[in-house]
This record gives sequence, structure tokens and C-alpha cells, in this order.
Amino acid sequence: MGQRYERIEGSIRRFIEQQPVFFTATAPLGGDGHINLSPKGRNGTLVVIDELTLAYLDFGGSGAETIAHLRENGRITLMWCAFSGPPKVLRVHGEGQALFRDDPRWAEYIGRFREVDGPGARAIIVVRARRISDACGFAVPFMDYQQERTQHAEHLGRKTDEEFAKYCEKKDHVGVSLDGLPALPLPLPARTD
Repeated sequence: MGQRYERIEGSIRRFIEQQPVFFTATAPLGGDGHINLSPKGRNGTLVVIDELTLAYLDFGGSGAETIAHLRENGRITLMWCAFSGPPKVLRVHGEGQALFRDDPRWAEYIGRFREVDGPGARAIIVVRARRISDACGFAVPFMDYQQERTQHAEHLGRKTDEEFAKYCEKKDHVGVSLDGLPALPLPLPARTD
């Protein structure tokens, strides 16, 4: 039987920090818009800030749906599944905000990601929890974690900041979402740290 939690602490925090992958879900306000569900990984890219706040580092890619939806309405759900150990699914429903590279708070937050920071960092997604709950996870299969994939970090790590900015500008759905919502500001803002 699932239960609700008031805070991200104790066993809930440990569960979040032990999972090698999590998922983000967002949607535009329009009923005919595209719902977005994205897997997130890369060790060190998610941090628990306090009992109600999490943040993750958003890297370059082929789209920016999460950013667009957060800019429009702020709604986001994060989900973790236990693929090993006791069965559990944990969700944090909350209000999210994308901090861009020219945001005055960028320097404060980016320091939490020192080991994984690099030229491919385009935003920091900060989530303030409104509802924290778990479910049994009995239908989630056991899966063995082998290792991190390195291609994404290696690909972006070879780019200078200028090359990364040009990479972002070439992608059709980085500056504007699939539904035409503003996403990542282009040209890509320079970093403030």
C-alpha cells in the first residue's frame, strides 16, 4: 500500500540518491499538446537540496520539452523505480523552474554539480515538492545495472562553449517546443559562473 511523505528525508532521500535513473514528466496546458516523459541518468546530475527541493542538471540534446513546459506552467513529476531490492515506485509532484546560464542563481546551484558540469550544461531544473508518495512497484521488473553510458558526456565534453551554443541553435526543438512554446533561450546565454 502506497503512502505519502511530508519531506524528502531518511529512507526516501536514500532511495532517491541510490537510483541510477529517474524519469521526468511534464505537459503543456493545452489539451492537444504533447506530453513529455524523459529518462534521466548520469551519476551526480541529481541532488537533494533540502527536505522539499531537488535539482538536476539539464544537458544539451535534441529537444527541450521539459524546459518549455516549465516555462509555461511549472508542473513536473519526477519518478524513480526500484529495479533491484525491495519493490518501490516513488513520485515527487511539484513546481519546477529552469535556471538558465545567465540566471543570477546559476553560480549558487552549479557548484552542486562540480563533478559532472561541462560545456553541455544548458539549465538547472529546480523542483519544489508539493506531493511525495510511493507505490508498491510489484510490477517493476528486476534489472541489473551494469554501468554508466559515456557517449553523451564524451560528445558534449569535446565541444567548446561556442560550439555547444551553435549545436543548440541547429536543433529544431531546443528554442521552441513541439507545440511552439518558448524553450531554451537562443542564442544560448553565456554562463555567469
